[in-house]
Amino acid sequence: MVSQLNPYISFRDNARQALEFYHSVFGGNLTTNTFGEFGAQDAPEADKIMHGQLETDTGFVLMASDTPPGMEYTPGSSISICLSGDDSDLLRGYWEKLSDGGTVSMPLEKQMWGDVFGSCTDKFGISWLVNISDG
Repeated sequence: MVSQLNPYISFRDNARQALEFYHSVFGGNLTTNTFGEFGAQDAPEADKIMHGQLETDTGFVLMASDTPPGMEYTPGSSISICLSGDDSDLLRGYWEKLSDGGTVSMPLEKQMWGDVFGSCTDKFGISWLVNISDG
């Protein structure tokens, strides 16, 4: 069996919106399950995402959930998700969609190491790095 490393992002109350946004960026198959579907039908978070998973045609797997009340939730800048490769059109397309409505901290442009690189924070507060290799 092949091992994978999959980012798992925690949100407070907008995991569904974030996952739907990432689905619009990357395409693929999105599945979501709510807390209510797993037995918490009467809980305040019944309609929130207990587990969501986006599997893309390019092999990316991105997971996310809402953090229920009572569990620690400390959003911050301790992690970034990096997209890299040599398919310039594909990666530039992701960049355009991820940065739309977000904040660009470094424009996507040629860097001293020869690659095209940019960093942004999307409209959900997630930090993204995009590196397009020179080939």
